[in-house]
Amino acid sequence: MAKAQFFLIIDTETTIANTVADFGAVLVNRRGEILHSAALLVREFYCDRDENTLFHDQSADPLWGQRNLPRRYAAYDAMLADGRRMLASVPAINRWLAKVNGKYSPIVTAYNWAFDKNKLGNSGIDVEMFEKSFCLWHVAANKYAKTKAYRQFVLETVGFNAPTKFGNMSYHTNAEIMARFILGNPELPDEPHTAFEDVRDYELPILKAILKNTPTKELFDAPAYNWREYQVKDWFRPK
Repeated sequence: MAKAQFFLIIDTETTIANTVADFGAVLVNRRGEILHSAALLVREFYCDRDENTLFHDQSADPLWGQRNLPRRYAAYDAMLADGRRMLASVPAINRWLAKVNGKYSPIVTAYNWAFDKNKLGNSGIDVEMFEKSFCLWHVAANKYAKTKAYRQFVLETVGFNAPTKFGNMSYHTNAEIMARFILGNPELPDEPHTAFEDVRDYELPILKAILKNTPTKELFDAPAYNWREYQVKDWFRPK
């Protein structure tokens, strides 16, 4: 009998100091059934609103602009008040991860694993304990993003990046459009960019679809994302 496989999907929301303020994770079996989950605000960084302010910029972006910070903090504080989040220290998170690893030895993934792994390391959250990991974004992009069906979906939903000053223009492979494609739901809202909800509602459906017909070995063999391979001029033609 084949040994049961488990997967731990992790997502983070970060601070201007490149630490983790919001930690979300779900442990699933190969069928994608959730066995355990964590929706945690990291005490050391979330509570330090001076040195570890939530990531933001000086743009007028309705989500990431600095003027939206009070609303984002209010939303997180409401999650703490109604139980959708717990406040946990870095050592407590590491103990939870160690228990999950000890019992299930899961394969770890994230949508842009290099980014999340770096920020977790900056925060002292130990993911080096896990023996195997892969980038869900790389696998999804290589499996779906060059297919005719995906490109048609991009065209129908206008999933294109703005041209750069050098005239390059690529199409989207992010978790939002990938989840919309997988679920066949172009009306799926944008990610809220809160860690647990992004994992549960966007990254988990992508993983479930991939695991239906992808051997485990292929998860680790996917080439890294290269924007040059997703240029509009190479994949789309005017009619």
